[in-house]
Amino acid sequence: MKKWLAALTLYPLSVYAYADIFAIYRNPDGTTKWQWVANSALSLLIITLLVVAIFLLIANSRGRRVNRELTDIKATLEDRVARRTASLIETSEVLKSREQYITNIVESLPLMLIGLNQDMHITQWNQVAEAATGRSVANVLGKNLWEAYPTITLTPDQVSEVFRSKKTVTIKHSQRDQYYFDITIYPLADNDETGVVILVDDITKQMKAENKVSERDKMSAMGELASAMAYDINLPLQSILSSLLASQEKLAENDPSQIKNELLKTLKEARLSGEQASSIIQNLLDLANSHNDEKAPADITVLMDQSIKVADNLFTDLSGLRFSAIDLTRHYHEGLPQIPCYQSELQQVFVRLLRAAFHSLNHKEQEHPAINIEISEFYDSLWIKVQHNGKALSPLEQEDIFQPFFSISDREPACPVENRLSYSYFIITDHHDGQMSVTSDEKFGTCFNIQLPIA
Repeated sequence: MKKWLAALTLYPLSVYAYADIFAIYRNPDGTTKWQWVANSALSLLIITLLVVAIFLLIANSRGRRVNRELTDIKATLEDRVARRTASLIETSEVLKSREQYITNIVESLPLMLIGLNQDMHITQWNQVAEAATGRSVANVLGKNLWEAYPTITLTPDQVSEVFRSKKTVTIKHSQRDQYYFDITIYPLADNDETGVVILVDDITKQMKAENKVSERDKMSAMGELASAMAYDINLPLQSILSSLLASQEKLAENDPSQIKNELLKTLKEARLSGEQASSIIQNLLDLANSHNDEKAPADITVLMDQSIKVADNLFTDLSGLRFSAIDLTRHYHEGLPQIPCYQSELQQVFVRLLRAAFHSLNHKEQEHPAINIEISEFYDSLWIKVQHNGKALSPLEQEDIFQPFFSISDREPACPVENRLSYSYFIITDHHDGQMSVTSDEKFGTCFNIQLPIA
């Protein structure tokens, strides 16, 4: 169909078609019209040259534009190359600076640093390692660690375990009172190579200082306990001696039958004083024999009641106040949880607080001596309050009461050693992660506050 349509379209045009395209250049007689041929050829040449000239002009314009663009690109490229070169130089300087900085850090570390690759060969060896071993870095690099440093207190198995687990390991090596070392091995890893770094820290001075502080704290606690016990024991002993002396004088001056009742009364008081002294000594022995390495859940109210019973046996001044004569009020909230603690230690803390209250009440004339004990739960803690209306603590005594008796101060201590509670404070804060404080004034009395975490 398309072919027939094309034939019908071309048919009308075929009428005007010439069989000879050069017929226009011939005369009727068949001779050639050379003038027309020349004119046509010249016109064709001029048109061709004009077209070529136009193309050349366009090409020239394009060439100039391309040249300008190339010139701009060249200039820009040179500038970019210059800037890139400057950036590379700057980066290289920064890298060198950082490398030098890291090297200085490694060399300035006050502990031995040793780097090992996966074959256990040394890759790092700082100045402390050189000083400790007497071998320079040039002599040990690339060598096996145990060949270069055979006295190191590490084994290949320990280092291999770090390679395997990829976890940091700290090993303590010590000889009591001679040297203490912390050896830390931690792994390094990248895409190409793995290794470990060994840090050997000589903590001998630190440990000796800590041991001295620990010994000082122990001596402080022993001194405080000994002073308090000596003070408490001295009271009944003085009473016994006073009673015996009075009895001796009465027997020397009177007939025993006439002073029988007085002697019996004096002997009864002496017996009570002896029992009190015996209770104090037994309490000290119980404290010495009750140490436990693990905490156990305990009901604080039960411990407080036991402490009150102990205080009733321990604290009696025959010439003054008896603990049993004090109006003691207990406010225990219901549903209090048990808490993990060292029971004997907390009981001693409570006994010491009751002792402090007893002596304060005994040093103040009071018509109604009273101790108020409250135990409650607040959020995640137990709060214990021991409040009394005895003699108030001065501001300086409040500062000193929780401090060790030999603490360095520019002034004379305001609180006598036998009345201090530094050991109780240590038990609450260090052994039980709690808090302990005191508030005191003449109007509201004195209140000791203890906070103990429930879990």
